[in-house]
Amino acid sequence: MAASGQRDVKWIDGLRGISSIVVVTAHICRSLAPYYLSPATAENQSSLLFQLPFLRLLIMGRSSVATFGILTGYVASMKPIKQARAGMTDQALSNIAKTAFRRTGRFVFPSIIATTITWLCCELGAFRIAMHVESDWIRDTSPEPSSSFAGAFWGLFENLLSTWVSGRNQYDPVQWTLTYLLKGSMMTYLTLFATIYVKPRSRILILCGLYAFMYMCQDALIGIHVFTGILMVELVSDPSIQQYAEDHPILRTLTSSTLIVVGLFFCSYPEENVAWAWWSRSLVRLGTIIFPGECEMSRFFPGLGADLFFTGVVFSPPLHDILSLPLLAFLGRLSWPVYLIHGPLMRTVLTWMLYGVSVPGQIHGKDVDGHDLPPVRLQLANAWICLFAIPLFYLFLYRVAHLWSLYVDPWCGRATRWLEDCMFQDDAKMESLFS
Repeated sequence: MAASGQRDVKWIDGLRGISSIVVVTAHICRSLAPYYLSPATAENQSSLLFQLPFLRLLIMGRSSVATFGILTGYVASMKPIKQARAGMTDQALSNIAKTAFRRTGRFVFPSIIATTITWLCCELGAFRIAMHVESDWIRDTSPEPSSSFAGAFWGLFENLLSTWVSGRNQYDPVQWTLTYLLKGSMMTYLTLFATIYVKPRSRILILCGLYAFMYMCQDALIGIHVFTGILMVELVSDPSIQQYAEDHPILRTLTSSTLIVVGLFFCSYPEENVAWAWWSRSLVRLGTIIFPGECEMSRFFPGLGADLFFTGVVFSPPLHDILSLPLLAFLGRLSWPVYLIHGPLMRTVLTWMLYGVSVPGQIHGKDVDGHDLPPVRLQLANAWICLFAIPLFYLFLYRVAHLWSLYVDPWCGRATRWLEDCMFQDDAKMESLFS
């Protein structure tokens, strides 16, 4: 069963589906209840239920983003490593070249479509309500329409470019991760290309060295996660490691359980006010020992925790069975469109559901002395409305994501294949040329 991650990869879809839900939930909590970013209500005060370690993972998104990075390395390296271990190095190299090209198209085309739709919503005034709500996150991610026709199109072009150059996209700031995930994919293919002729055990040592290098370079955004994913593929593909795990089920269970628990505890590291709870203060003390230099612990702890958690899951057959449930697998297949569209839908549909569809008549005002008053912000009419609006929003979000997967994703795939046919040389013609 140790190799089930290679024989049956349905659990990967399940893990991806859970991660995408957590990312959406994290952004909703960041918008409506930002106090959950802290480990307690105030210094030396008690914690709310979802401020406690482990439970807070349901509303924290940084470890989920790290999981996407791990899955990038894991999924992208599965077939090439399998081919390399079988001695089919030529096929592995061909697969690496073509998959690297396809991966770029599968990232860029959907991003262009999502950004263009969001840009159109912005210019048509769909963010008009979001610009005036009390939520800092919703308001700060809702740009104003351009003042001119030319400026609008220049803004679209500029943001389509900056998404991949600097990770900045004012129409959908959530897309900042895409450039790192694409970078992680290219790191995976480059590493496999450079080590495809290396013996498997030697490649494992190289991957460990690359992980240590990224760790010391403080690349907690993508570097350590990519090499965790590749390394896990090597481990589950090694017959001796598989056999050892099969022969020692108790040790395998204890090891994987420990990695999962420790990993989830690390992932619980709060983003703000870490000194407000004893458990987060203990993590700070540990971080000063195990992390290099003046690193950003709010990134490093969730990143390292995700690596440990994923390692435990890889060698846990019971978790594979849970993550392979049809519902989780279905959610996993929708994870990519959900990630792309949840931000714009939060700033339109969810905002309209929670705050209404009209802006106060007077946004800015002056006091009796002529000084500017703070702008009027739209408040939630009733907090209980969230109990009805948010579940309905999730249903709407996944319905739209399902439609995206039916119509947009196939078109992006066809566009990528068309480019591949135009740019790649025909293998049969090349073989006949040199035969």
